[in-house]
Amino acid sequence: MRIGIAGIAGRMGQLLAEEVAAAGGTLAGGTVGASRPAPAGTTVFADAAAMFAGCDVVIDFTHADAATEHARLAAQSGTALILGSSGLSSVAEAAVAQSATRTAIVYAANFAPGVNLLFALAERMAAALPGAQYDAEIVEMHHRQKVDAPSGTAVALGRAVARGRGTTMEAAGIESGRDGHVGARKPGAIGFSAIRGGQVVGEHTLIFAAGSEHIALTHRSFDRRVYATGAVRAALWTAGRGPGLFSMADVLQG
Repeated sequence: MRIGIAGIAGRMGQLLAEEVAAAGGTLAGGTVGASRPAPAGTTVFADAAAMFAGCDVVIDFTHADAATEHARLAAQSGTALILGSSGLSSVAEAAVAQSATRTAIVYAANFAPGVNLLFALAERMAAALPGAQYDAEIVEMHHRQKVDAPSGTAVALGRAVARGRGTTMEAAGIESGRDGHVGARKPGAIGFSAIRGGQVVGEHTLIFAAGSEHIALTHRSFDRRVYATGAVRAALWTAGRGPGLFSMADVLQG
């Protein structure tokens, strides 16, 4: 498979290139931003359209603003897309889903295997612990450069809790960024707290808090390489696969 990497000169892009080589894949090249030099020996495509036309699958961890256009190009060229950008709006997610009717797209809030296990556990636990008795709170911490909050992984955890309780986050209610006299916590609502500082790769804790007990599930990422490894695994998984919107859980199931 010819694998392309959007933003190949960036920190994540370089890790992805290393993982493609480690997995025995074929790195076709990638795109670079105007302010970043191309990595030595790397093929640089003139633009995103050229990259999609010249690859079997493209991995995109760049920015939410590029997701809709990259999904459109993937559908137009029939190139598979591995999308790891966080902070997508509901409109952008709908556009990605529409593009997935024409090509294979793996869209995940997080490509670490452990985090995807956490999503599954969150859904099962939420089904067993009713919202009227167990408050669900999600606490996440990331490096100071992260621009969106709560993180895409935190939002995915919230959605997993909502699914387990047979509802949506919007219907259950969201409590995020509390400040001042906000009143009592709404029963069944899903709470979010975001912490930013230092160079933390990613920490997520889901707490189910009742009057008589607290249960916490925590995942910590110590190296961004775990995301790159998972994304390359997803890229290779799309070989010969038809159109559809897939998750990392689909990839892990083989």
